[in-house]
Order: sequence, then C-alpha cells, then structure tokens
Amino acid sequence: MDTQTDTGTGAWTDGGGRAPRGAGRRFGAWCAGLLFAGVSAAVGCRVADTDGVTPVPQLLAFLPWLLVPTGAGLLLTLLARWWTGAVWGVALLGLLAWFIEPYGKSGEPTGPPVAEVRVLTSNVEFGQGTDALIAAVRREKPDLVFVQECESTCDAALRRDLAADYPHRRAVEGDGSEGSVILSALPLRAAPAVPGTLGMPAAVADVRGHAVRLQLAHPMPPLADQVGLWREELDALRDAAAADRGTPTVLAGDFNASQDHAAFRRVLDTGLRDAARLAGEDRTPSWPARTLPAFGAQIDHVLVSEDFAARDARFLDLADTDHRALVVDLTLHAAED
Repeated sequence: MDTQTDTGTGAWTDGGGRAPRGAGRRFGAWCAGLLFAGVSAAVGCRVADTDGVTPVPQLLAFLPWLLVPTGAGLLLTLLARWWTGAVWGVALLGLLAWFIEPYGKSGEPTGPPVAEVRVLTSNVEFGQGTDALIAAVRREKPDLVFVQECESTCDAALRRDLAADYPHRRAVEGDGSEGSVILSALPLRAAPAVPGTLGMPAAVADVRGHAVRLQLAHPMPPLADQVGLWREELDALRDAAAADRGTPTVLAGDFNASQDHAAFRRVLDTGLRDAARLAGEDRTPSWPARTLPAFGAQIDHVLVSEDFAARDARFLDLADTDHRALVVDLTLHAAED
C-alpha cells in the first residue's frame, strides 16, 4: 500500500521518498524558462535595434503575439513559486508593451492641401486573387494601384478589365511571385526600378501638376536561408527613398516586414511615415489572411513623405490571396514658401 509522508519542509513524499509537488514546480519553472528564453531572444534584438538571425526575424514579425507565451510563462512561474522567473516575465511584458507602441513620425503637413489621392496595394498571391482585386478596384476607385505577385494571367486580366480606367502603367513582368505592376489613372513617366529578386517598378505621377514619386515594394521574405537577401533588398528600398527627399513620395506594397523589424524602421527613418499608423491602424494585421483576425502581422504598407496627410486606411479581405489589400486616402499638401 502506497503511503505519503510530510517531510517537514511542506513537501509531501510518497513511500519512495519522491516529492511530486516539488517535481511539478521544477517542471513548471523549466517550461517557463524555455518560453522566456525564446521571447528574450526576440525582445533583446528589438532592444538592440537589430533583426538578428533566424528565427529572430520571423518571431519579430509577430512581436505583439509574444505576449501570449510571456503571459503563460508568468503564470507558470507563479504556480512554481519561481520568483526570479516572475521578475523576468514582468520585465518582458513591460518591454513588449513598450515596443507595441507605434514607431515613426506622425503629425500633419503645414502647407495648403492641393490634391486628394486614393491608393490601393494588394499582393494577389501568384495571381490567384486577381478577380477579387479587380472587383475591389472597381468598387473603391483608387487613383493608384500597386499589385504584387502579378504573373502573366494577372497582367493580362488587368489590361483587359482595367485599362480604360487606368491607362497608365509601369510593370516588371515575371512568372509566379516575380511580376509586379503599378496602375494609374494619373499620367506617369518612367523611373528606374529598384533591383530585386521580385519586381519593384517605379514611376513619377503627375498629381494636379505636382510630381509624386511612386515606388512599389516587394523584397524577398525573411526565409531561414535568405535573411541576408531580405535585408539587402529592404536596404535598397531605403536608399531609393532617401535618394530624393525633396519630391513627394509614395512607397507601397508587400514589405515582408513590420515596424518591429530594424530593416523596415531604417526605411521609415528616411522621413517616410506609415499611412496606416497616421490613420490609427498601425497594428491591424494584413497577413496571413487565412488566420486573421486571430493571428497575423502587418507587412503590407503604404509609406508616404511628410507632404501627405492620411485621412483613412482600410484593410480589405480579398478571396484567393493570403494578403489583405490596403486602401488609404491621402491628401497632398504643397510645400510652404
């Protein structure tokens, strides 16, 4: 017959001298430590303003969701009575809460308004979401449309169905995820594309007599063996943004990065501002659409120079693509004399 004995220390042992309660607490503390270690790697890189190496860039994309394992770990430390771990968990919660706050500049332009511009950006996932995009464009009537992963059938459909309303275009043709296109109801003139694995065309739009630089963004995603390439292509977008700070600029697309990535923050540091953040939607997730709104990250952005105010930003659910589309209403302001 099994018996249990009080050891005098508050832990009960069975007949073999084991302490089930103590073992359970040690196991809980061990699990909490593992959770905290993983979160600490991501938060530490965020504090150090670096993206680190795999798996940190992938974790940083979902930084707000790291509150979940941190909270679970903190509960385990309390159950295990591991007070040092509890302090560790509280510190992580505090840092996460701090970094969840929006990054980058805000504020309104000081010059007089001169034009209203509606921008739509959408990754149609290898062209699969083209029909849904065309319907959204007809419904939303944007002035500028940035389309990523627009392969040959997507490109043909856009020409067939939208050419009358969007006679101006700049494109990098390609199969699979490589093709991209800018459609415009406004006159365009050519501009050098940003070189990359995936198409990133550029143009200069004539917005009521004001030149506006347009740049489509679609760097490679931070896959485990391609983090260096992802960083290089975001740096190329940063350099393009910084090349002419005197001209109003719209930089839009699937950045494969969130505000929690240092490489993306370097793009913002050129003076660009995230239109979704300006409109109060800085943490609304855009990918992966199939798990939204339960889980996701905002990696689709419209970045604008300080010449623009953002009146509204909306994320649209489109069928047959793993990204939400983003529509923003912008007001272009003239520079003060």
